[in-house]
Amino acid sequence: MEEKVLSLSVSQEQEAISLIERIAEGQQGALERFYRLFESSVYRFALSKLNDPFDAADILNEVMMEVWKSAKNFQGRSKVSTWILGITNFKSIDRVRQKARKQTAELSDTIEDESPEFESLISAAQSEKQVNHCMSKLKDEFKEVIHLAFFEDLHYEDIAEIVECPAGTIKSRVFHAKNALKQCLQKFLR
Repeated sequence: MEEKVLSLSVSQEQEAISLIERIAEGQQGALERFYRLFESSVYRFALSKLNDPFDAADILNEVMMEVWKSAKNFQGRSKVSTWILGITNFKSIDRVRQKARKQTAELSDTIEDESPEFESLISAAQSEKQVNHCMSKLKDEFKEVIHLAFFEDLHYEDIAEIVECPAGTIKSRVFHAKNALKQCLQKFLR
């Protein structure tokens, strides 16, 4: 399983806010530190949405350029991690849309489940390959919320802000995604 990197401590969150303020002033060193702080989480999130390491790397760079350009617009109404993953989400969606348009052009010239059973099934899965296989079978909106909830360790409210839908919808998606993963993983355990 991937490491949960994006859960920032209070001091890390304060550092990230300070870095954004310095980036807004045009300090390139602050951007470099910010990049190192968020690089792996942004890349992993983009990769989970795009399933292409090259596109994910491009999105990472686009996100950091957007941070450079719009740091002065950060108002602190959300956590820095929520803000940056929101930017990543939009950039990834744009990339998917661009690819869909390109492919089309070429062709034409609210339930919460906190059961420990889910956690034990993932732990019991024999390899990361099995979990990845089951994750790849999920619908995109399910992959997205599972990634944000379990790999980035975000709360439903933060996920709702990132993907711009109600928290109840996020709870429902997580519930259905967990059930789909359970069923898939149980096949490997038999």
